[in-house]
Amino acid sequence: GSSVFEGERAYNGKIFKSREHSERLLKSGEYMDIPIPYTVDEIEAAKAEVLAASGLQDAYVRAVCWRASGEDMGVASARNPVKMAIAVWEWGAYYGDAKMKGAKLDIAKWKRPSPETIPCFAKAAGLYMICTMSKHAAEAKGCSDAMMLDYRGYVAEATGANIFFVKDGEVHTPKPDCFLNGITRQTVVGMLEDRDIKVNVRHIMPDELDSFEQCWLTGTAAEVTPVGQIGNYTFEVGDLAREIAESYEQLVRAYFAMALKFFGLNPTGLGHFSYLMGRLCAIASLAQTLLTPDNHHPRHNDYRSSQDRPTCWGFRKPKISNGEH
Repeated sequence: GSSVFEGERAYNGKIFKSREHSERLLKSGEYMDIPIPYTVDEIEAAKAEVLAASGLQDAYVRAVCWRASGEDMGVASARNPVKMAIAVWEWGAYYGDAKMKGAKLDIAKWKRPSPETIPCFAKAAGLYMICTMSKHAAEAKGCSDAMMLDYRGYVAEATGANIFFVKDGEVHTPKPDCFLNGITRQTVVGMLEDRDIKVNVRHIMPDELDSFEQCWLTGTAAEVTPVGQIGNYTFEVGDLAREIAESYEQLVRAYFAMALKFFGLNPTGLGHFSYLMGRLCAIASLAQTLLTPDNHHPRHNDYRSSQDRPTCWGFRKPKISNGEH
C-alpha cells in the first residue's frame, strides 16, 4: 500500500491530459510522504517513450511510484529510495457493453474514509484496498461495480470512478470532500457547463437515488459509462448520458488531432510521431539533468550517483509489461 500511481489513457498515440496526471502523481507523493525524485517534464518524457516503445496507439498507461527496499524494513521507510515504473497495455471498455445498456452496480458495505483518517485526496494504492474488496463482492453478485458511501453516509463514488445523476434537466454529483476529484470528472463538469446545464455539486443521500432519472460514471478507465441500476434503483440510459459519453469520446480523439494541428502535421502516416516526440522530450530532459550539477538539483540531492537513482528514466530503453487493474 506504500505507493502512489496514475491511470491514464492514450488515444491515437497521445495521452489525454498527460501533464495533469503527472502533476497529480507528484502531489499524491507529497500527500503520502513519498518524495518522487522526478520533475513533471521527466515523467512526461518517460511516459512518451514507454508508449512509443509499446507500439500501441490506443492504450492504458500506468505510472507508479513506491518506497523500495533499503535500510528501513519496519513501518518507517524514510531512508529507502523512491522508485518509479511505467507500464502500458491494451485495455478496452472497462465495463464491457455497459455503454449501450448501462452498468449494474451493487452498494458496497465499505465506506470512503474521513480526511482525518488518511490523505483521501491522494491516488494511493492503500486507499484502493476497500475498493478492490467492494468490486470483488459486486462481481460475485453479477454486477459490474459497486457504489460507495462516505463515512457520513453520503453517496461518494464507485470503486474507481466518480458518479453523476440527472433530475429534471439538471445534473447532480457528490461533493468531492473526502475522495478524489477525478480528472475525467472535472472534464465532464466543464463539458456540462459549456452546454449551460446546471451542475449541482452537493452532498447526496442514498434515498435520493429513487428520484434520479439518469446516472453515469466517469474515470480514466471507465471514461463516461451510463448506469442502468444501483442496488434496487433503476435508471434510464437517456439522451444526456449518451450525449456526454459520445462527446467525451470525440473530445479525447480531437485532443490528438489538435496536437498535430499545432505542429502543422497530418495524422495520416504518422506511425512514428509519438516515438519521435518521446525521443525529443527525453533528449530535453537528459540535457536538463546533465546541465544541472547533482549537488544543486533539488530533486536529486538524496542520491550519491546516477547508479543510486531510480531506474525509470525517459531516455533509457524501457521494459514493457502488461497487467490488470
